[in-house]
Amino acid sequence: MARPSRRKDPGALELQMTPMIDVVFQLLIFFIVTLKTPDISAHLDIFRPAAGAPPDTNVEPPKMIQIKIFKGALVMNDRNVTIETLGSVLMKLAELSKTQTIMIVCARDSEHDMLIRVLDLCARAGLANLSVSSMN
Repeated sequence: MARPSRRKDPGALELQMTPMIDVVFQLLIFFIVTLKTPDISAHLDIFRPAAGAPPDTNVEPPKMIQIKIFKGALVMNDRNVTIETLGSVLMKLAELSKTQTIMIVCARDSEHDMLIRVLDLCARAGLANLSVSSMN
């Protein structure tokens, strides 16, 4: 018959957590410090001016055309106009400069259809530098 073992039971083995936590934090700090972030500006589609002569600074900037839309009325630069007159004026402006700035201001009670018609006239004339806002 075999003799029973007289070894003492060491009890449950206890795993030390403090050194493991230290190693994890050291690895975390190592990866944060060695991380190289990509240069975001290198991937942006930026149009830089071409090298050459500087632009002429004496050129007067184009004046802004303001079109106000009220309920049943159109006002262009403080003059009452009809939708047909506005179309012909915008065509003439487009012949002079396609980069003309046009600010369209709508009253609260103006009809949405009138704004759409003014935007269509600007599109037909080829004017794309538009700003639309509303009056209080």
